[in-house]
Amino acid sequence: MGLVLHILLLLLLLSCSIPPLLSQVTEFISIDCGGTSEHTDNKTGLPWVSDSGLIRHGTPVEIENFNGNSVQYQRRRDFPIDNKKYCYTLNTTERRRYLIRATFLYGSSQSENTYPKFQLYLDATKWATVSVLDASTVYIKEMVIRAPSSSVDVCLCCATTGSPFLSTLELRPLNLSMYATDFEDDFYLKVAARVNFGASSTEAVRYPDDPYDRIWDSDLAKRQNFLVGVAPGTVRINTTKEINTNTREYPPMKVMQTAVVGTQGLLSYRLNLEDFPANARAYAYFAEIQDLPANETRKFTMQDPYIPDYSNAVVNIEENANGSYTLYEPSYMNVSLSFVFSFSFKKTPDSTQGPLLNAVEISKYVLISSKTEKSDVNVVGTFRSMLANGDLIEEGDPCVPVQWEWVTCSASNPPRITKLELSESNFEGEIPSVIKDLEELTELWFNGNSLNGSIPDMSNLEKLTIIHLEDNMLTGSLPSYFGSLPNLKELYIQNNSLTGEIPPELLTGKIIFNYEGNHGLHKHGKKKSHFKLILGISVGILAALFILFVGSLLVLRYFRKKAPTQRSDDKGAISSRKSIIGSTAYSVARGSYMDEGVSYYFSLAEIEEATSGFSKKIGKGSFGPVYYGKMKDGKEVAVKMMADSSSHGAQQFVTEVALLSRIHHRNLVPLIGYCEEEHHRMLVYEYMHNGTLRDHVHDKVNKKHLDWRARLRIAEDSAKGLEYLHTGCNPSIIHRDIKTSNILLDINMRAKVSDFGLSRQTEEDLTHVSSVARGTVGYLDPEYYANQQLTEKSDVYSYGVVLLELISGRKPVSPEAYGADWSIVHWARSLIRKGDVVSIIDPTIAHDVKIESVWRIAEVAIQCVDQHGSSRPKMQEIILAIQDAIKIEKGNDGKITSESSRAQSSRKTLLTTFLDIESPDLSNECLFPSAR
Repeated sequence: MGLVLHILLLLLLLSCSIPPLLSQVTEFISIDCGGTSEHTDNKTGLPWVSDSGLIRHGTPVEIENFNGNSVQYQRRRDFPIDNKKYCYTLNTTERRRYLIRATFLYGSSQSENTYPKFQLYLDATKWATVSVLDASTVYIKEMVIRAPSSSVDVCLCCATTGSPFLSTLELRPLNLSMYATDFEDDFYLKVAARVNFGASSTEAVRYPDDPYDRIWDSDLAKRQNFLVGVAPGTVRINTTKEINTNTREYPPMKVMQTAVVGTQGLLSYRLNLEDFPANARAYAYFAEIQDLPANETRKFTMQDPYIPDYSNAVVNIEENANGSYTLYEPSYMNVSLSFVFSFSFKKTPDSTQGPLLNAVEISKYVLISSKTEKSDVNVVGTFRSMLANGDLIEEGDPCVPVQWEWVTCSASNPPRITKLELSESNFEGEIPSVIKDLEELTELWFNGNSLNGSIPDMSNLEKLTIIHLEDNMLTGSLPSYFGSLPNLKELYIQNNSLTGEIPPELLTGKIIFNYEGNHGLHKHGKKKSHFKLILGISVGILAALFILFVGSLLVLRYFRKKAPTQRSDDKGAISSRKSIIGSTAYSVARGSYMDEGVSYYFSLAEIEEATSGFSKKIGKGSFGPVYYGKMKDGKEVAVKMMADSSSHGAQQFVTEVALLSRIHHRNLVPLIGYCEEEHHRMLVYEYMHNGTLRDHVHDKVNKKHLDWRARLRIAEDSAKGLEYLHTGCNPSIIHRDIKTSNILLDINMRAKVSDFGLSRQTEEDLTHVSSVARGTVGYLDPEYYANQQLTEKSDVYSYGVVLLELISGRKPVSPEAYGADWSIVHWARSLIRKGDVVSIIDPTIAHDVKIESVWRIAEVAIQCVDQHGSSRPKMQEIILAIQDAIKIEKGNDGKITSESSRAQSSRKTLLTTFLDIESPDLSNECLFPSAR
């Protein structure tokens, strides 16, 4: 019995000391992105699965002229270029450590103009910028994490060029405390280098030689920015003897069986570390694999980089590892390393042998970004499961790195959801009761769906300001708590089947409240006993009103018959009234505020009363003078009067009413109505309290100061308005007159695009519209002017000029300011191509701007004003660039100083070099040095 027990204990000890290879493999996840079937890799023997059932979006693309023998690289999955993110969800065990690897092989690019560049995220944490420089290179990104939950999301987004894509995605569980750090609650480890020294070939070592399937690059591999600066006398050695590698990190024995030795007393190397300078964890692997005579010793120190305590310590491998053929594995828990990383080991004076090195491994600390508050995620997850519109079902975190289309989030840490916008989204069923958990919710837009049942308890959502529940099938009583929500300003519940008494607080006039179409609702104080009396009075009043209404119609019809209903110019063109009302493409009607495709008709008398007889002129556009007005209901308006009575002017009027009657977007100035009476043609818009962008950028005396962040917000708003015209309208709309004076600012300084008098629609299946060139000097696309072919890229050119104005504060055309260049485009292009962005920054914002965010906008602006329209970006790409700049501004580094100005003046931009290196912020993420 004692012998059996002894054997069992021995087996147990052995099982603890040997890495559990078999169990590791069964937990491997290997996803072939874009693949069509399961297969086994002929090199590693690992099974791969297709991603076809794992993600809803993207398109499989076959790699042209593929000449490798790994099946998983025969295809890739491409994703759309838009403002969404696309995510794979990997199941994990919370608090277990994993290696996550994503690879990217672009392949042949014969049909592409530019290689892709986009962002890779792990949950909310930025993992890497994937920038393809060579179509035949496999780019590998690896991260070591301790799983924060039962799953992690790997997301692609934010493309600046080309389309985001992914070739493979791998998850490898690690054993016990491998890669544990003192900082893993707050930081991931991004693998920067893992090198096998003394390798026998250029092939990397991985599974099955490494049971955890880490990739150990050969030091013989020839690639840019890899190992250089090798010391003279460096030789390669190897052994076939077994090496005891049962240390903390379990490096593969095959890697430890090779090494380099500095026979002249020095080992030195240099390599570039992606995304450095940064704080890192570094490992050195030493194993004595030579049989040294008794009188021979191998002692050395680390000469470079110099790190106190470590550089003075003497490495004696046999003593440190307690024998030959046993691994010694010192690690530097936290060390600050540069982008160009040089390291060397030098033998001590009393050593007979030169230094030896088997392998190194370097990982960067990446600060873990906060995901959205878990309770908020659970709520929107419930809403997402109810959506019938597949386009609205998105993956990953609802707020970061980019927000879902129907979600708005706060900038807090962690992010909280402040707005749900699911208007007309085929949203069905009862409103989930969990909505009460969205404690930071300020706006709720559920109108125009098929919601039924009663309104749930939201009494604790005290930050709610706007609620839209109209045009649904809601039943039950109107909750009384609506009257006590402290910040509620607007409540719309019309066209439901709600019943009961209306809370008196909703009828005081302090809240905009619409409850029409709910026949079961009644005001406070109505008595059932008076119902018949009230009914009789109501019927009588309605009858009288009906008689008055019919009489008014007859009188109006009489006077209209006396007025000409049709006018013709010398070409026989019909009047603008007939053009609008008779149009089959648009519906312009009278009698109600603007619904989809409908504008409200105002009489001349109403306009004159609202504008106090056109007494306050607030501007002048290409259409004519603009007057301030205030309607009877208190709504402030801007009335644009058409000064041109010609047929061309009439066409502008028709165009603007027709277009704005059918397009609605938060970044387009809304048309409230129009007036056409007694030879007057007028358009009535929502009043923009802060005027035009031009006023603030170029009016040095009266302008409200716009800091850089405000300018970026305005740029994003106006770009989204243009993007809607180009892609959200069918047919798409080309504005044709984008300039700072046509970008208006509301009371909250949010931008809206205006003035659609010159706009043109594209026609289906046509890439351009033939048109006489119209626009404003300084903003006019030279390609459009030359060939009269109008495209969406003409708007992009004009918008690029606007971006240059926002950066510089200068006007688009000024011989005095630009000399022989005469225009902002030539002036700015010349400086930016020299790498000098500092010289074009508006002095009023230069003290509080982050240079990298300015570079991001400057680069995309120069792309926008390219001579050739085909080389200009789409509006979606411009929006992503602006959002990049906004994210940079939210950081803590990058402010202009005299030193950074000099450095940036010689910066190589994306326009002149393929290499784009980001320098991370080390000031706030600094870790205190420690080692083991």
